[in-house]
Amino acid sequence: MIAAAALVAALLAPASAGASGPPKASLAVSPPRVAIVGRASSTISVTNRGAERLVVDVGRAGFALDLRGRPKIVPRPAAAWLTTRPQRLLLAPGASVLLRISAAPTRRAEPGDHDALVVLTARLPRSGRVAVRMRIGVLVEVRVPGRIVHRLELHGLRVRRAGVLELMVANRGNVTESLGRLRVSIRGRRLRTDARDLLPRTQGILQLRYRGMRGSATVVVGLPREGVRRTFRVRLP
Repeated sequence: MIAAAALVAALLAPASAGASGPPKASLAVSPPRVAIVGRASSTISVTNRGAERLVVDVGRAGFALDLRGRPKIVPRPAAAWLTTRPQRLLLAPGASVLLRISAAPTRRAEPGDHDALVVLTARLPRSGRVAVRMRIGVLVEVRVPGRIVHRLELHGLRVRRAGVLELMVANRGNVTESLGRLRVSIRGRRLRTDARDLLPRTQGILQLRYRGMRGSATVVVGLPREGVRRTFRVRLP
C-alpha cells in the first residue's frame, strides 16, 4: 500500500504559518490512514504541535487518484457514509484528542474498497489581518464485505523519454491494488517499479526506469497472482 501520508500531504498542503521559530499553527494526526470493514469505527489522534490554540473543524470529502497517482478531491458516495465525533475541536498547544470515525455503508453498496477523506481544517481562534489556516486529510478506506475480486489488466507500454517507460494498467477488480507487485524485465534485467496504488475500477500509468540501453528491446511484464504475462516490443532512444 502506497504511503497515505505522502498522498494526503500532496493533496492538502498546509498554509504557511509565517515567521521563523515555532509555528503558530501546526497540526499532526496519527495514523494518517485508517481501514474500516463494514459498519464499524476507528479512532485517530489529533495533536496541536503549534504555539497557539487551534480550532479544528472536521469535514469529509471524496478521494481519487489521477492517471499518474496524484491525489484529488472528487465526489464519492463513501464520503456520505462517514460520521465523526466530535465535529469541532479546540486544542491548546501540545494537547491531543481522539477523533472517532464511523462508517455506515448503504445496503446497496458494492463489495470491495471505497475511499474517502476526513478533512481537518485548523485555524487560530482569534481573528487577524492574515488568516492562518491549514488542512490535513486522513485517508479512510471502507471495505464493504462480500466477494472480493483481484483483476489487473495490462493495456499498453510506450517510451516516455530516454530512460523512462510508461505502462498503462487497469484495475477491473473491486479492491485497491499495489502496482509494486508487477514483475517487469527488459533484456533480462529486472526493473524497479514505483510503489503506487491503483484504486478499484480505475486506470493508471506506472513509470518504469531503465539505464544504459538503446535500440530495439522486448519488455516482459508479469502478474504472478493472475498468471498473466505480456511482452511489448519498444525502441529505446
